Amino acid sequence: MKILGIETSCDETAAAIVERGPDGRGRILSDIILSQIADHAAFGGVVPEIAARAHVEALDGVIAAAMREAGLGFADIDAVAATAGPGLIGGVIVGLTTAKAIALAAGKPLVAVNHLEGHALTARLTDQLAFPYLLLLVSGGHTQFVAVDDVGRYRRLGTTIDDALGEAFDKAAKLLGLGYPGGPAIEEAARAGDPTRFALPRPLIGRPEPDFSLSGLKTALRLAAEKIAPLADRDVADLAASFQAAVVDVVADRSRRAMARFRDTHPGLADPALVIAGGVAANRAIRASLAEESARHGFRLVAPPPRLCADNAVMIAWAGAERLARGLVDALDAPARPRWPLDELAHPVLGEGAKGAKV
Repeated sequence: MKILGIETSCDETAAAIVERGPDGRGRILSDIILSQIADHAAFGGVVPEIAARAHVEALDGVIAAAMREAGLGFADIDAVAATAGPGLIGGVIVGLTTAKAIALAAGKPLVAVNHLEGHALTARLTDQLAFPYLLLLVSGGHTQFVAVDDVGRYRRLGTTIDDALGEAFDKAAKLLGLGYPGGPAIEEAARAGDPTRFALPRPLIGRPEPDFSLSGLKTALRLAAEKIAPLADRDVADLAASFQAAVVDVVADRSRRAMARFRDTHPGLADPALVIAGGVAANRAIRASLAEESARHGFRLVAPPPRLCADNAVMIAWAGAERLARGLVDALDAPARPRWPLDELAHPVLGEGAKGAKV
């Protein structure tokens, strides 16, 4: 089956076509991503209204490019998959509405995909990974450990109780004047810095629950920077390196706890795997630390290529293919959702309101 995927949940306008064979293996036929980073850089973060308008202007052309790259027409695809949430609601509406229009006009099934499920299932496309496995999801406003037991069967083991990793990197980079996006900027600055110069805290290290808390680390970075202001280039590099080192230590400790909990709930699993997915998964220091920690505890680390860790339409098409193979399709009135927890049965950590639970 060949699936057209559409992704517009944040600041990338993306379309891709993925083929899923009868043996369950996938093949990427096209992968088009148009980034809006330049549109938002001056604001130090994504402006939802600008993002939504950019999706409206670019999406038709991006889809056409994906179809050309794959050498297919709409009659040749088997379904249309699109991100239906969570994300910036204006952008989500643009992509989902376009997918509905294509599905209706071409007479194809619609698959409304949870963006987080796209990240969760990417390793099955890239590494043919079998269920179950442990997932560290670090995407946008989400940082959580999830037991992935099957398509649609997810159980949250731990989450952040305040800032997500991506948010913490963005805010730290803005504080240090490093620009947007923050993750790559912090990583680049940290290469020239001394990670031992500033004694920043490691929140929640040693706690039995595999949860995260990063707001205190962010505050400690701000106080350290204010103490030595104005900052020279060396100061910025050392602060970035110290911040990244603290994050790496926290992720390693929290992962140890999550792996232990996953083993408790999946006894006798011969070849357990830890998957890291989402934009922060591209950070090389975090990947290296997780590789060491996983090997130490008998887990295999699976990290998709960096391009497929950031937001992309390949993962949406693949999640659509996985769902379609199980007969899971959606009606044309499928809603766009600004919030959509991967584990919908988990108790909300941050409470919930009109938009639903965030995590």
